[in-house]
Amino acid sequence: MKKNNKNNSRNRSHNKNNKNPLSKKKYCYFCFKKADYIDFKDTQILQRFISSYSKIVPKKRSGICSKHQRKLSNAIKRARFMGLLPYTK
Repeated sequence: MKKNNKNNSRNRSHNKNNKNPLSKKKYCYFCFKKADYIDFKDTQILQRFISSYSKIVPKKRSGICSKHQRKLSNAIKRARFMGLLPYTK
């Protein structure tokens, strides 16, 4: 008789080998486009990385690499300060 039956089933459900075969690997949008500079005036691209509540989307959800996530957050903050993007919706 096992006492930790719930813990064993919980660990099995979060096993990394049980990945969804239909999920795709996310690639960095800016590495793919070979962009050196993220322009804060290009609001159409920046809108893609802002949630419906005007929050910056985390890199885990957007698929952007760390280097470009830092540049993107600075570009979004600059665009907000210049009045090109809203702070809230």
